[in-house]
Amino acid sequence: MNDGNMSETAQRKASGYSWYVLFVLVVVYIMNFIDRQILSILAVDIKADLGLSDSDLGFLGGAAFAVFYALFGVPLGRLADNWNRVRLLSIGLAIWSTMTALSGFARNSIQLSLARMGVGVGEATASPTAYSLISDYFPRHQRATALAIYSSGLYIGGGVSLLIGAKIGQMWNAAYPGGGPLDLVGWQAAFLAVGVPGLILALWVASLKEPVRGAMDGAPSTGSSTPFRDFFGDLMSIVPPFTVIGAARRGPAALAVNLGFAALTALLAWFMVRVTGNLLQWPAIGVGYYAVFSWASSLRARDPATFRLIWGTPAFICTTLGYSLVSLVAWALGFWAAPYAENVLQLERQELAFWLGANGAVSGFLGVIIGGRLADHLRARNPAGRILVVMFGVLAPIVPVWLAYTTSDSFVFYSMSFLAGMFGAAALGAAAATTQDLVLPRMRGTATAAFFLGTTLVGLAWGPYLVGLISDLMGTVVDGKPVGDLRTGILALIGVAPFAMALLAYAYRAVPTAEATVEERAGERA
Repeated sequence: MNDGNMSETAQRKASGYSWYVLFVLVVVYIMNFIDRQILSILAVDIKADLGLSDSDLGFLGGAAFAVFYALFGVPLGRLADNWNRVRLLSIGLAIWSTMTALSGFARNSIQLSLARMGVGVGEATASPTAYSLISDYFPRHQRATALAIYSSGLYIGGGVSLLIGAKIGQMWNAAYPGGGPLDLVGWQAAFLAVGVPGLILALWVASLKEPVRGAMDGAPSTGSSTPFRDFFGDLMSIVPPFTVIGAARRGPAALAVNLGFAALTALLAWFMVRVTGNLLQWPAIGVGYYAVFSWASSLRARDPATFRLIWGTPAFICTTLGYSLVSLVAWALGFWAAPYAENVLQLERQELAFWLGANGAVSGFLGVIIGGRLADHLRARNPAGRILVVMFGVLAPIVPVWLAYTTSDSFVFYSMSFLAGMFGAAALGAAAATTQDLVLPRMRGTATAAFFLGTTLVGLAWGPYLVGLISDLMGTVVDGKPVGDLRTGILALIGVAPFAMALLAYAYRAVPTAEATVEERAGERA
């Protein structure tokens, strides 16, 4: 790209309609996280009704959703690169809203797990389409801010979910102490109440305009002429057992490597089931990691340029994994804060729902917006400046988390939870924008899917479960029933900080060169 085009691109500004689209996408993301996180405030009742352990709850709040979200996010990310993104998002929203409503009819952990898997499939359309749309509605110098505003829906939705879930559950149980229509109890009614409105929102989304890809960067492009053939090809490359067929088509060596990795993951999953006794978490994790390996191998053969800029770029991998460890802590705290406050601090559910919900919404919103603006400011002075904001998101929450989960004072708990949430949220816009800048415009949906592989298969799939597992291991038995040690489980999260900082230190050194050589390494012009 010549200097004149660079100057022209730098002068582009988002229009009023761009901000309107961003507002709609934020509303969608709020609904996304209401449906995803409402399980947290309902966890105590679900645990009692279905006879679950803390690690079982961690699976429902993590891998049951995360594996399918990550698995389908890859082909759906590619579809977002090649098909109408507005239409794809509206369809996905209708699917995950329906599956959320169906969660209200679950009578056991298997049924609830299946419904949560369905929510994961539907929600896999959200961020690849939204990130790609935002990148085509906002110029590069406003992109981190726009992505940060979009990401605020995560925290607003997560906070609102606590308020809605607690209120609906309380009202339903008060009106129907022995179970209401269809023998539903409060937590089931809450799932129904938040799932149905999403179907209406899907119609609003369908009214948005589809922008020209790459136009904001001065490089307009079109998607594939055969988007669904490409989509089903990606689906075959990542969904077992069809992955074996895809590997066989690439030759005997590829098939042998694929089967070898499948055998290794199966062996590790079996071993962990024997060690922990959890029959669902480890097979789900194994399937997820095997599926990602199969997809990456297929992508390398079919689209080597995209493979080089994502899987073949250490700066991209380290940024993604470094932030994924930030998200591991965030997901774990987001899921377990309410059960911890109710069980350990003995706080009343309506009170903790209000304060934790308000905390999550306000602290997350402030953190992600301030972090995004700061990331753009630092990026203008230093190509790797955004990574400094991600590092801040690793280190700054440590003291607040320790204080929040060692106190018995509710004010200290709420105030320190606010600071921990705000500091951790600052990293999201910076990490997301960095990964977008490390690929070509035509690859942004796929890059987003790869970025969220980390936040789901590392952050979400592990965070809630690890806290639950440690809680179960460190807990005791009271009146014949296991009582977990959530405090120890949550404080153990601090141990991920050194690993995150090591990854981000490498990314800080590698990002400038990686970004400057994108076209050269891809072998294409942007």
